[in-house]
Amino acid sequence: MTTTPESVRPFRIEIPQAQLDDLHTRLANTRWPAELPGVGWSRGVPVDYLKDLAEYWRTEFDWRAQESLLNGHPQFSTEVDGQHLHFLHVRSPEPDATPLLLLHGWPGGVTDFLDVIGPLSDPRSHGGDPADAFHLVIPSLPGFGFSIPLAGPGMNAAKMAAVFAKLMARLGYDRYGVHGYDTGSWVAPQVGRQDPERVVGVHINGMITFPMGIEGEMDGLSEVEQQRWRRMQNFNDAYLQCNAKRPQTVAFGLNDSPVGQLAWMVEKFKELTMPEDALPEDAIDRDRMLLDVSLYWLTGTAGSAAQIYYEEISANDWSSADSTVPTGVLVSAHDVTIRRWAERDHHIVHWTELGRGGHFLAMEEPQAVVDDLRVFFRKLA
Repeated sequence: MTTTPESVRPFRIEIPQAQLDDLHTRLANTRWPAELPGVGWSRGVPVDYLKDLAEYWRTEFDWRAQESLLNGHPQFSTEVDGQHLHFLHVRSPEPDATPLLLLHGWPGGVTDFLDVIGPLSDPRSHGGDPADAFHLVIPSLPGFGFSIPLAGPGMNAAKMAAVFAKLMARLGYDRYGVHGYDTGSWVAPQVGRQDPERVVGVHINGMITFPMGIEGEMDGLSEVEQQRWRRMQNFNDAYLQCNAKRPQTVAFGLNDSPVGQLAWMVEKFKELTMPEDALPEDAIDRDRMLLDVSLYWLTGTAGSAAQIYYEEISANDWSSADSTVPTGVLVSAHDVTIRRWAERDHHIVHWTELGRGGHFLAMEEPQAVVDDLRVFFRKLA
């Protein structure tokens, strides 16, 4: 592929200064809640911690520098099946590179993959083998970032997958791989199911697996697997329940208060990163977290990004055909993936137990993601 279709237009992020001024004013005028003494993080984000982070966001975080960082990568927009899409399209200097679709999760965006773009697209310049190069397509999922507005209800993982398969065809890729985590781990296998003739492999981290009530499926679980199942059952899923059942109601608070949006997201960075007892910025750079939060705030996507939970949990029966596409799984120390349940639903040909890292692996352990993607796709060459 050497040309860009006319229906694909160059895109550049240019947030009006008035929006940034409004953000800073709202942060300065925050009405802070009281909290019980001595409870720490056990009941949510502590006030003192969030005050400090919000003040940093207001006075030190440099949006224009982060905007320039994002604009340093080629970005485009297009419409597929009535859905506006924003995406990064980073072509490798290696002409025979494998096209790779990277799919983020919630609360994330294209910013999740900033640290892996260089090594994946240009391994020659990063001490790697040029044979491992990828052409990268990194979309904002529908309803996230600049892929707005949502075309309508029903934008579940399967429909997102159909949109992305058509995007890859529009870009001229007749053979490509897919990687996803979190929401992307729901969408990526669906791309493989819907486009098996062109998808050479699906790579996932943060895969969620469930028992199906089949006799014997709990027998013989290892101690590690039993711990993962207990963690899944005991996980604080308050955010999931709100997103899945009342995404529009939650959006009023998040869309009106930047500190509300910040607290909603930073709690996930705290709970889902490793080590679990550390602060989130011990795992992910503070500016990178605030870039992510800023994109949700500046695009007003608190509500639209939550809709995927409603579509997949409240409006969906979770049933789907088994995947025949070769699938690789990367399991971090935080993941709750059970291998036998994954193999029940996917054609697993590659499995890596990383033993470290949390949910936001491309930001916490970017080299581990790069290494595992290379190993997996080498197997499929």
